[in-house]
Order: sequence, then structure tokens, then C-alpha cells
Amino acid sequence: MIRTRYRLAAPLALFVLAGCAVGPSYHRPSAPVPTRYKGFPGWTQARPAAAGPKGTWWTGFHDPLLDRFEPQVAVSNETVRADYYAWRQSRAFVAEARGGLFPSIGLTGSAGENHAQRLTVSSGSLQGGASWVPDIWGQIRRNVEERRASAQESEATLANATLSEQAALATDMIDLRIADADIGLLQKTVRAYRASLRIVRNQVAAGTAAPSDLLTARTELEGARASLINAGVARAEYAHAVAVLVGRLPETVRIPPRKMLPRLPAIPVGVPSTLLERRPDIAAAERAMAAANAAIGVQIAAFYPTITLSASGGFSGAPLNTLFAVANQVWSLGTDAALNLFEGGARRAAVGAAWDAYRADVANYRGTVLAAFQQVENNLSSLRILAQEAAVEDQAVHDARRAVQIALNEYQAGTQDYTTVVSAQVTLLADQQTALNIRQQRLLAAVDLIQALGGGWSNAGLAKNAPPE
Repeated sequence: MIRTRYRLAAPLALFVLAGCAVGPSYHRPSAPVPTRYKGFPGWTQARPAAAGPKGTWWTGFHDPLLDRFEPQVAVSNETVRADYYAWRQSRAFVAEARGGLFPSIGLTGSAGENHAQRLTVSSGSLQGGASWVPDIWGQIRRNVEERRASAQESEATLANATLSEQAALATDMIDLRIADADIGLLQKTVRAYRASLRIVRNQVAAGTAAPSDLLTARTELEGARASLINAGVARAEYAHAVAVLVGRLPETVRIPPRKMLPRLPAIPVGVPSTLLERRPDIAAAERAMAAANAAIGVQIAAFYPTITLSASGGFSGAPLNTLFAVANQVWSLGTDAALNLFEGGARRAAVGAAWDAYRADVANYRGTVLAAFQQVENNLSSLRILAQEAAVEDQAVHDARRAVQIALNEYQAGTQDYTTVVSAQVTLLADQQTALNIRQQRLLAAVDLIQALGGGWSNAGLAKNAPPE
């Protein structure tokens, strides 16, 4: 009898292995991809093997403190850590779903004594059992496929969070360095205003200038000193933000001032089609589509009957010391099948909801792609236009510096009043701060462009690091 049942089980097993998974097979939907970047004219494209950094993109700014802090973001930043454990959890879900492809095996045992009419009889049992739900319609395989795609989405989300936090650190470090430069500029301005005050004091003492000039010069100096003190507030806030991004308390991180500003890096922009492979948020959106597509198959498979194969065997009898006798052997084989005949349209509604979820993910994917190209175009345009503005503003600073010197010489010669000097000094400071602000915008636009290009990340690692089938 057992041999007959095994002969019947073999063709069934072959049928199960040959069974196909119901539901649509996944194909990545198309997304709009331009042939070239609109903001590219005037922008020099680096060669693929040029000096533009890949994974360690921040080294292109040539700031030693940035080089030291950026790697710490991937291991110490709390936002990144949260996404890391979410990714670990998603991998565990894959293993959990894959366990449904295999039979469950258990062992039970019991022993006891029954006493009646001065007679004590011992009895016991020891049985092993196994049950298996063959994945004939592919519901479990679709579930594994869904979980696997979700794990890859989680991995891409982790990469995107890491890139975002590293870009935030670079932004805060650039803002801090600009704050240092602004403090240095105000310190030079204070020294220049002190020198002007000495000139005015000598002119008043010689009777060639009005006492009101002395008050004007002193007021101008005190205003510059107040601005210098206030600049320390912004610097402290940027330093605190840097500390938090690397997972440390603000008071434990000391960032000494640095006179040199970060350099503007050379950025390998590449062709637009590679953007789909280099942006982790695009990869996450694409994997979400794959997971939603597999979820459709899970819901469709619920229309088909569920078949359960079960088997058990062991020993059961009395007395206990003869439990393992041949006469006490017991075994059973069975097959169960279940099919829902009426659910009031609930199953069709679930399938429809799965399709709508997939279509929503497709729209989200295409929207993410469009937003990515917009970000690249915005930053390419910003860098090109800001470079032109910087050249003009540098000339304005040069002219304003000459205007201050001429005004001071004319004031000392008595051919010009002090208001002209004040006006020239205010213009010079404003132009210098504007030039510094343009430098800041160019550096920040470079960070944004690197982030928009994916920071050197590639989705090729998703397949490499994904849980096995």
C-alpha cells in the first residue's frame, strides 16, 4: 500500500515542480529619458575614467575634515542605522516566505499510566509527522518574489538615505566654511574701519574735518563689530549640525576654523540614460513596482484550490516497555484540498486592488525619473549661470576696493566728504559678501548635482547583494 502511494506521489511532485506561477511576469515599464541634458551647453563633461570620485565623491572638495567625517555617516548616523535594520528585516522576510516552499516536519510523544481495579497499565506514543502545501499555482513563489523585490527596494532606500545624509553633511560643512570666510571678511573689515577711524580722528584733530565724521566712523566700526559677533551664531549651528549627522553630541565635536574654502570638484555627468542606474531612489521605485507586480500573482493564486499533503508514522501502544514493537507501528498518508466557492466578490476586489497598487507604483516610478532629470538640469544650469555671475562679481569687488582707496585719499586731501568714504566701504563689504555667497551657491549646487547623479552609486549591487532564490 505504501509503495502504491509513493508511485502516485512521484507524478504529483513532477507536476508541482513543472507548475507555473499565475499572475503577470514583470517587465520594467518605460520611462521618459532625454538624449542629452538641456543645461549641458557650457559645461565640461569629465571623461568616464577622469578624476571625478565615484563612491567617495566628497574627496573632490579637498576638505580634510569632510574626508574624515563623511565615512562616519554610513555607520554612525541614526537615520542611516534605522534604514539599515529595516533592510536587515526585509531580508529576514524573504527567508520567512521562502520557508513556505518546504514541508513542515514535527515530532510528538506522550507517556502515561492508567490505574483501574488494582491494575496499572502504562502506555505511550512517539510519532513523527510532515505536511506540505505544494506550490502548484505559484502563490508562495510569487510571495518570495514580492519579498525579494521589497528587500532590494529597502537596500536601495538605505543607499539613498546614506547619500542624502552624506550630502547634508557636505552642505553643512560648506556652510560652516563659508561662515568662517565671512568671519574672516568681517575681521578684515573691522581692521579697515579702525584704520579709517584713526584717519578721521587725525583729520578732526587737525581741524580739517567735522566732529560728526568721527561719530560716523565710530558708528560704522561698531556696526561691523556687531556683525562679526553675530556671524559666530551661524557657525556654531552648522558645527552642531555636523556633529549630529555623524551621530555624536555637539559638545564632543570641535571644528577649528580653516581659511581655505572647499574646491569646486570636477563632476562626471555622463549621459542621461545612465541616470536610471545611478540613482538609488529610482532603483527603489523600480523595485517597488516589481514587488507590486508579484503581489498581483499572490492574489490571483488565491482563486485556485489549496492542496495539502500530509504523512505521519510512529509507535503507539501499551505497555510502555513494548512501545517499539512491530505490532505498535502506526502510519497515515492523506491529501486535503480546499477551494472557496463564494466570497461575495472579495477575492476579485483584492486582485483589482493589487493591480491599482501596481499602477500607482508605475506612476511613482515615472514621477521619480522626471524629478531626477529636473534636479540634474536645475543644478547644471545653476553651475553654468553662477560661474558667469562669479566672474562679474569678482570684477565688482575689484572696482569697489579701488573706489574705497580713492575715496579715502580724496577725503585726506580735503576734496571729498566722509559720507563718500562710508558709501564706498559699505559697497565694498556688500560686494565681497555677495561674491562669497555666489561661491557658496556654486559649492552647494555641486553637492546637489552629485546627489542628483546618484553619488557614484550603481544599482548593479542590488542583484549581487539580494537574498538567494
